[in-house]
Amino acid sequence: MVNYPNRKANPISIHTPMKPKHYTSHRGMSLEEDISFSNDYYLLNDKAVIYKKPTPVQIVKVDYPKRSAAKIVEAYYRKPSTTDYNGIYRGKYIDFEAKECKNDRFPFANIYKHQIDHLKRIIDHGGIAFVIIAFTHRNEVYLIDASFMIDAYYHSDRKSITYDEIKEKGHIIKQGVNPRLSYLDVIDKYYF
Repeated sequence: MVNYPNRKANPISIHTPMKPKHYTSHRGMSLEEDISFSNDYYLLNDKAVIYKKPTPVQIVKVDYPKRSAAKIVEAYYRKPSTTDYNGIYRGKYIDFEAKECKNDRFPFANIYKHQIDHLKRIIDHGGIAFVIIAFTHRNEVYLIDASFMIDAYYHSDRKSITYDEIKEKGHIIKQGVNPRLSYLDVIDKYYF
C-alpha cells in the first residue's frame, strides 16, 4: 500500500492477486485512471517517479452546513495548467499530456497552445515530452512524440490529426494488468 499525506491508503497494491483478464475487463475506466495505476506500479517497483500535476485552483467560497461536510461552492483556476503528468525516469525528466478520443480524429481543440509551448520547452531543455492518446472506441493507446504534435499543431492547415497518422507516427502502448499501460517500454525503445 502507498500512504499519501492525507493518510488515506492507495487501494492498488501489486501484491493483491488479480485475475488475468483481457484488458477490456476494465474498459469503463478512464485513461487517467489507467495512467495513475501504471504510475503507482512504477513507483512501487522503483522504476520511475511520475505524478499527476495538481490543477492550481483558488477557492473563493465554501459552504459549511456542518464542519465535517464542508463543500466548495465557488472556485476558479489560478492560471492555466501546463500538462497532466511529470516526473523522472532513468535520470531524464519526463512531461506529458493524456487525451482520449471517441472517434478516429484527434482535434487540436483538445490541446491548448500553452500546453504545446510547454512541451516544446521541455524538449528544448533536454527532457522527454510526449502525448498519450487513447482511442476509446478502438481500445488502443498511443504514445506520440511531442515534436510531431508540435509540428502538426503549428504547420498543418487542418484542425486535427487522423488515427492513421497517429498509428504511423506514434507507438502503440501495450495494455495489461500491472502496469495497465506499459508506456515506459515505449520510452525505453524510442528515447534511450
